[in-house]
Amino acid sequence: MSVLHGWTGLIPGWVVFVVFLFGTVAFYQQEISAWMRPEIGRGVLSQATLQKASRLLEAEVLPSGSWSLSLPPERGGEPLELSWQATRQAPEIRETLDPATGRPINVRETLGGQFLFSFHYNLHYMPGRVANFLVCIASLAMLLSIISGVITHKRIFKDYFTLRLDKGQRSWLDGHNVMAVLALPFHLMITYTGLVTLIFLIMPWAVMAEYPDTAAFRRDFRPDTPAVEASVTSVRGATPLQLIENARAIDGAQPTHVGTHKTDGGINVIEAWPNLHRLGASYETMFLRPDGTRIEPPAVPGAASQTMGVMVDIHAGRFSGYLLRWLYFFSGLVGTAMVATGLILWVKKRSSGAAAGQANAGLWLTERLNTGVIAGSIAGVAAYFLANRLLPLQVSGRSEQEVAWLFAAWAVVLLVALLSEPKRGWIIALGIGAILYALVPIVNAATTDRGLLASLAARDWIFVSFDLSMLTTSVVLALIGWHLYRRPQPREQSRRASKS
Repeated sequence: MSVLHGWTGLIPGWVVFVVFLFGTVAFYQQEISAWMRPEIGRGVLSQATLQKASRLLEAEVLPSGSWSLSLPPERGGEPLELSWQATRQAPEIRETLDPATGRPINVRETLGGQFLFSFHYNLHYMPGRVANFLVCIASLAMLLSIISGVITHKRIFKDYFTLRLDKGQRSWLDGHNVMAVLALPFHLMITYTGLVTLIFLIMPWAVMAEYPDTAAFRRDFRPDTPAVEASVTSVRGATPLQLIENARAIDGAQPTHVGTHKTDGGINVIEAWPNLHRLGASYETMFLRPDGTRIEPPAVPGAASQTMGVMVDIHAGRFSGYLLRWLYFFSGLVGTAMVATGLILWVKKRSSGAAAGQANAGLWLTERLNTGVIAGSIAGVAAYFLANRLLPLQVSGRSEQEVAWLFAAWAVVLLVALLSEPKRGWIIALGIGAILYALVPIVNAATTDRGLLASLAARDWIFVSFDLSMLTTSVVLALIGWHLYRRPQPREQSRRASKS
């Protein structure tokens, strides 16, 4: 079990670290999106804004035209977006409104917090299916590592209360044990429920036994076209505001998107996307007739589909309030630290057992990849936020350039790690991260009117919390780097160096 724990922790460990880091940050993806779109003012979606959008669509769209209305989530971070075609031949027109005031705004192009969320299972710069498969295998290995770790540490709760500092490898082991036990139920839950969302990639046999191909399964699992009566015609019916209210009455929550939908027969119906910020929320798109009455779905989701939906809800934590979201976030940070200490401990154990002067290319590479992946990905997140403020607003492909900044910073740290002695590489990498995070609130204050002091005066708590989080992260990285700089060379390594 000890061998299984070590190798299942190392081989997918770098992927698992990235998944944990970006998934943890994404628990606040809406708040991050709000910071990355400073053009959107404070306040939630108002009824007056909804009425204004509804009147605009009523005035501009003819019965034969099409329209869509995307509503921001309850926690904000996105504008109210309208698009329409007055007739089928007319060009599409888009309008963006501030949710609270209803004033037209120009919002910078950015993926916001959504990128951080999607990256933790889709990765980037690779086909989505390949990325999902890698993350699925890594999650399965993580589950094996957790279970084998519990079996290996028979004195797990005694170890939890043992933390010896400045003891080299023993300190890393104690820290790893503490992080593992502190949020063990969360680690099991988040790993298992994440694995469930991708399980058909590695366990497709139930689908293969019943369906000729996966496309047929997906059509039955989540139908995208309603069964519409032939008598339904493209005539003006209920207003967009009335349709939103009708969808809310059906689902129990305000939808996230409402708009016209053309079926294969070319008949206009209304589609309403459900609100997923509730535990056990329906994932099925609702279809309405133009008069606002519901078109009954062809089938009701079964127990298995509903169970899977609840597991996805528990994994994403979208339903959680402030306290529970903080617990999710804190547990995610603990899990991220657990993976990081495990990766470092793996190298420490084997480095201490290596013979003096013995060359080991695997250890050499693993030690430097630890620095590059752990410190590099952390620094990359700060670069992503800086790019949001420093890139010109009208630059082409702006959102992708923000992502490119993330990977550029990550690549710089990885290069430093590969070209430096391990201790020096860690110090430089942590210093880079500390500087980047310290720059985020400074650049924010210089490029917007929503800096830390101004946000404090306006009681804009999202911006205040974001800037303080950046400063806290900078201080933590700087303290770790300073402690590493002041720490003397390990005794075993010094003795080997003197002998050689």
